Amino acid sequence: MGALHAGHARLIEAARTECGLVIVSIFVNPLQFDRPEDLEKYPRALQPDVDLCSALGVDVVFAPSVAEMYPEPPDCAIDVGRVAEHLCGKFRPGHFRGVATVVMKLFQIAQPDRAYFGEKDAQQLAVIRRMVADFNVPIEIVGVPTVREPDGLALSSRNQRLQPDERRVATVLYEALTVARTQVADGVRDAACVRQAARQVVEREPAVRLEYLEVVDPRAMQPVERIDGPVIAAGAIWVGGTRLIDNVICVPP
Repeated sequence: MGALHAGHARLIEAARTECGLVIVSIFVNPLQFDRPEDLEKYPRALQPDVDLCSALGVDVVFAPSVAEMYPEPPDCAIDVGRVAEHLCGKFRPGHFRGVATVVMKLFQIAQPDRAYFGEKDAQQLAVIRRMVADFNVPIEIVGVPTVREPDGLALSSRNQRLQPDERRVATVLYEALTVARTQVADGVRDAACVRQAARQVVEREPAVRLEYLEVVDPRAMQPVERIDGPVIAAGAIWVGGTRLIDNVICVPP
C-alpha cells in the first residue's frame, strides 16, 4: 500500500532475483480499512516509493487512483471464511474481505506468474493462499521472511507514526513472541501456557494495550490447544494511537 521500506525492498529483491519482469502495485485500498481515521492517517509517499522501485530495478510501478480501481462502488467482493475468523479478522470486521477483493483485482489486472507477500502479515498471506487455491488462480504465492530493526521491531509503514517514547516500548510485542517461541522450543505443548507466558510480557508494559496474542496453526489460522507441530504465535498491540502486528514461527523439538 505504499510508504515503502526495507521490508518491501526485500520483496522486490526476491522478485527481481527470480523473475524476468517485476511489477510493484502501490494502492491504499479503502475497502480494507475498518476505521475512516486510519485510512486518512495512512502514510503516503508516492515519489519516494517510485524512486526506491527504480533503484531496485522494478520494471513497472502500478499506482492507480481510487477512481480507477473502483469506478463504481463494487457490488461483488471476495468473502473469506474460517481463515479470517480470528486474530486481525476478529478485531477488524471486513478487513480481509477488502484485502482479498483488491488482491484479486490486482491479480486480474497484472496477470503475474508469481506474487510476493511479507510473512509479517501472516494472516493476510494465509487468506491470499486460500483464495488462490479455492478459485484456481494460476499464480504462485511466495512468502518472504519478516525484516526487523536491530532491536527486533518488525518493519511496518505504521512505525513512522510512533513517537520516540512509543517507539521504545513497541518492541515489547516481539519480546513476547520470542518468549512464546522459546517455550515451544523447550517442549511446552499446552498452547494456553505459551499464550499466558507471552501475554505477561506485554502486560508488564503499561504504555501498551494488548489486542490479542494467540497460538494458531499456520494454514487455517485457527487457535490450537496442543502444540504437536509448527505453529504461529501472533499478536497485535496498540501503542498510543498506532496498531502494530507481528508473528513468529514456533517449532517444537
